[in-house]
Amino acid sequence: MKAIDSFVADRIANISASGIRRIFDLAATMKDPIDFSMGQPDFPVPDRAKAAAHAAIDADQNGYTVTYGLVELREKIKATLTHEFDWDPAVFATCGVSGGLNLAMTAICNPGDEVLIPDPYFVSYPMHVELAGGRAVPVDTAPGFEMTADLVEAALTPKSKAILLNSPSNPTGVIYSEENVKAICELARKKDLLIFSDEIYNMLSFDATPASPVTYAPERTILLRGFGKSYGMTGWRMGFAAGPESIISQMAKVQQYTFVCAPQPFQWACIAALDEDMSKVLSDYRIKRDVSLKIMSERFECATPGGGFFLYCKPPSRFKTGSEFVEAAIQKNVLVVPGYAFSKHDTHFRISYAVPDQKLVEGCQILHELAG
Repeated sequence: MKAIDSFVADRIANISASGIRRIFDLAATMKDPIDFSMGQPDFPVPDRAKAAAHAAIDADQNGYTVTYGLVELREKIKATLTHEFDWDPAVFATCGVSGGLNLAMTAICNPGDEVLIPDPYFVSYPMHVELAGGRAVPVDTAPGFEMTADLVEAALTPKSKAILLNSPSNPTGVIYSEENVKAICELARKKDLLIFSDEIYNMLSFDATPASPVTYAPERTILLRGFGKSYGMTGWRMGFAAGPESIISQMAKVQQYTFVCAPQPFQWACIAALDEDMSKVLSDYRIKRDVSLKIMSERFECATPGGGFFLYCKPPSRFKTGSEFVEAAIQKNVLVVPGYAFSKHDTHFRISYAVPDQKLVEGCQILHELAG
């Protein structure tokens, strides 16, 4: 008789659990840790968005919507994109950006198709590609942590089908230069590649508006954005995808058989959220970025984040790996995520500065002292 675990599919058995979630689970077992592990906003959902969700629930607007999402939400998103890019794409509501990525890779990957991703990358990128039957090809972006056309071109093979960009980046916070984004778009056109642009942190950009491939290659770009990070509603799992109808329609078809649709009450909440002024939140996070970077850069080699919630740091050389430093930090009751969760290299660690100011300073000072 087969052992029960032998029934698990190889493609699942070969996937390791998320390094971020491991640290998150560890936090639940510790007494009042300083938790720098999760990219979870520490500000509340705007009142008008909460009120819209409550109103939808109370009005019994709790059933399925059409797969593409509420017309009112799609029209509002399209108006935003028309204003930003003079672009009129197909749009549909997804269950977060991760949900959108899952649909995207399922829709485009034939067995063995290659999708180029930046290294370091968000933890789920390789998994989305590989679960869809494709092959994720990490492109090493160190030390600047920015994908360039030259790096992409050097990694291309006859199996290459798409490029996945993420700016501002998780885990580094780096924003790609306009020059690099434009050059990557020109390369994608030349080599006939799709571009997926994960812009989950576009509203949390501190120093400049990030360049988007939509500006330079709208006909081959699938834009993925979300509401969770920008409006504090990560648990509501709301996002959207926009791009050419020929790709968006296939992603929506996959959604019919998986997620079905995004949650209706939260779609109404997102309509309200799009009218919210989030500039105060952006200002607060810029201060958190500056405070944490000032303390950490005295002892660590850190990429300067242009957006997002994160610092990606390299510990002093007396620590042989990023993991070794993470273990030492845990002993001091500070939770950070090892770089190997985001990379083929175990050289760095990531902290999330989306924590209360007092905890941020306290935790950074502990890490500062730990570095010696």
